Amino acid sequence: MPLIVIAGIAVCVALISRWRLESLAHRRRVDGLAWRIHVNGIRGKSTVSRMIAGMLREHGLVTVAKSTGTFAAVINRDGVDEPIERRGPPTILEQIELCRNYVTDDVDALVIECMALKPEYQRVSEQMIVRSNIGVITNVREDHQDVMGETLPEIARSLLSTCPLDGILVTSESNPEIVEIMREVAHANGTTLIVADPERITDEENNSFDFISFKENVTIALSVAEIIGIPRDVAIRGMARAEPDPGVLRMKHLRLGTGDRMKKVTWANLFAVNDRESMVAAMEKLEPFTMPETLVVGILNNRADRERRAIQFADVAVNDLEFDRLVTFGAYEGLVTDRLRSNGYDPDHIVNLGDEHSFTQDEIIERMILAQPAAHILVVGFVNIHTHQAEEMLEYFEHEAEPWHDDFANEVFGTSVPEAAA
Repeated sequence: MPLIVIAGIAVCVALISRWRLESLAHRRRVDGLAWRIHVNGIRGKSTVSRMIAGMLREHGLVTVAKSTGTFAAVINRDGVDEPIERRGPPTILEQIELCRNYVTDDVDALVIECMALKPEYQRVSEQMIVRSNIGVITNVREDHQDVMGETLPEIARSLLSTCPLDGILVTSESNPEIVEIMREVAHANGTTLIVADPERITDEENNSFDFISFKENVTIALSVAEIIGIPRDVAIRGMARAEPDPGVLRMKHLRLGTGDRMKKVTWANLFAVNDRESMVAAMEKLEPFTMPETLVVGILNNRADRERRAIQFADVAVNDLEFDRLVTFGAYEGLVTDRLRSNGYDPDHIVNLGDEHSFTQDEIIERMILAQPAAHILVVGFVNIHTHQAEEMLEYFEHEAEPWHDDFANEVFGTSVPEAAA
């Protein structure tokens, strides 16, 4: 046999042996944990992952978590975010690296947000990496149809690739058809399904957070607390203390312009919301922040690689929601504008500020806000988070715009600003 062939075989054997040893070491590492929690779903994964990790820490359990929401981060045992710096495209192998670097003998729990989209990768992530004894499917919505399936049942079965074997699966999904599919898959896996009821979360508990919280997320975390044996008050306190994902819904109340052109602005960052049902629910949460005088401006923020989503939300914005003005950011301005008009939206109320133009930050603020005929404007950004214009607005509203205070609200409208966590 030629020497080069022998050398090649030797290298292959060495690589296989190393992979086998690393695989066994990883399995021993994660199987030694008391709690392994794998969080999947369409909306709310990052928030739920952080809530669960927070309440575990509050209960005294040494906990490591990983979130891949607005930005990827390891949440270390002290609850501090450590951003993940990637040298290339994201890969589920970073879950193994996380365990190697953070899961030591004294760690009690691991909480990992599923980062895979394709069902086969989700399955590998669950069965070979996380090996959860508690699984979470937050909900099933129409998103990522290019890899998960066209219909809700198809998407549900894709997400159920992370259903644990002989464990517990928790969800707050309310669609009876989808819940039945979950029950079927869970039964086949020898797993118990728990359908958490949002109505058992009191308004007081839901208002514990410094961002606008959804009971559907809180009830999932509370169900996990009950499985583990964490008292309810400890669980809620731990959830509230956890550092939230940057993409959570927080309201900012700002004052722009001067003199007769002074505008009171309420800014709602919903850029992370990109399915119809979640957007409708989120807009309902914004009703307390409107007054009869309020003009509601919606930003359709479209990524160049999400044409299908751009069209979908041009329909949602008109057929399911009510906006006084619609602004286009990013790509597909012509396509989206035509769709809005074909849906019956007034073309005079469409403001194109995206990639087909070169508007400065000041020009965007002028056309989107200062030129509008109202003293109070609710600005809602949605569909996607990453475009040049959206990042400009996030930077502006976070660091440059002047906050408005209750005295200004009372002076203009005779009312105070609603609480941000209402």
